[in-house]
Amino acid sequence: MSDRAIDSAIWSARDNRATAHRLATVHEAVLAGEVAPGGTPRAVIGESWRRVLISGVDPDRDRPQILLPVAELERRRQMSQLAAVLPVLNEGLLSSADAAQQIMVVTDAEGRVLWREGSAPVRRMADRLGFDKGACWTEDVVGTNAIGTALVARRPVLVHSAEHFVRSHQQWTCAAAPLHDPRDGRLLGIVDISGPAPSFHPTTLSLVSAVARLAEGELRSRHHLSLERLRSSAAPVLARIGGQALAVDPSGWVVGVTGLTPQDRVALPKSPEAGPLWLPRYGMCTLEPLPGGWLVRVGRQEQDAGPSRVVLDVSGRDGSTVTVSGPAGSWSHELTPRHAELLFVLAAHPQGRSAAELARDLFGDDSRTVTVRAELSRLRRHLASVLAHRPYRFADGVEVELRLPQRPAQLLPQSSAPAVAAARRG
Repeated sequence: MSDRAIDSAIWSARDNRATAHRLATVHEAVLAGEVAPGGTPRAVIGESWRRVLISGVDPDRDRPQILLPVAELERRRQMSQLAAVLPVLNEGLLSSADAAQQIMVVTDAEGRVLWREGSAPVRRMADRLGFDKGACWTEDVVGTNAIGTALVARRPVLVHSAEHFVRSHQQWTCAAAPLHDPRDGRLLGIVDISGPAPSFHPTTLSLVSAVARLAEGELRSRHHLSLERLRSSAAPVLARIGGQALAVDPSGWVVGVTGLTPQDRVALPKSPEAGPLWLPRYGMCTLEPLPGGWLVRVGRQEQDAGPSRVVLDVSGRDGSTVTVSGPAGSWSHELTPRHAELLFVLAAHPQGRSAAELARDLFGDDSRTVTVRAELSRLRRHLASVLAHRPYRFADGVEVELRLPQRPAQLLPQSSAPAVAAARRG
């Protein structure tokens, strides 16, 4: 019988109490090193119990949770790709979870709870277990559970009643499915439905798995759109280049080439930086930033490949743009309102600003450094070597032109940032 069929078979008994009793008997027998009359645990559960026993998890005692600090939780949320698919997860799971007295939980790839929504009474029950935002829900911390076991098994997992290793969790049932980055298959996190064991339905695992696939499909669609945008901006740059070059996204997916045989993907390092870089198949190359990706020039470059000029245009009411010029020509990138505020402040302070100063410039609160750093991290994905840090500033040697509206009062009209408001007043 397949694991999925076994998952559904948990509810095949008419009496749910009898099923829970059988699982509890198996649990106690395994802990005692015996074979229970009710049989052995399912393979996925038995393997998990062996792992948590080796980890030293105590079945009779909850390990105290050390929740992430609020600032670190916010940073992880802002950096997580799963933030983009929360609407898909909410639409697919939250209404049914709330109606069935369950909660929906989304974790990162380390098992840290980033988001938790659903039934208020069940959230309060979860609080008593430490199952809160910022908690770590891996097997070595809380024993066998759907989130932690799915992180190890890398597939959808259901853990019912006494299949939980820690006894205080055995009144719960949870179903979890992993979420992967469609660009490279990397694990992004887990989506989970949890609640009191009697409230669960046999189809819950199938529902969670299906919604996880929908969320991955949404990420795939977003990736395809980003490739098309990069392809459009890279085409004129490639057309002006003599020699061999490729345009790739941050994961190395190729959107255009010149002087080379096309291929699907280039093996980029995890955190590439502008400048010389050795790549398999191509040897020494030079990376230059493109909006949403990289220009890879094959072979050693005699001239400096870095950008030489930046034009920040905040003069219009219809949006703001940044244009970067370098050896490969120039390209422009439309800015979000927040990124326009950040670049305006940096252009107005060429000596640079600390994260705390930028937080005060944008929010009037120098404690909001986590938000500032997250936004600058996103901005550097597009501008790369144009920006420097410690302090944050435009890179040395880059000429910066700031184009302002004719009337100061028209500067970034949608902005409420204190630094922008001060500039409007002159």
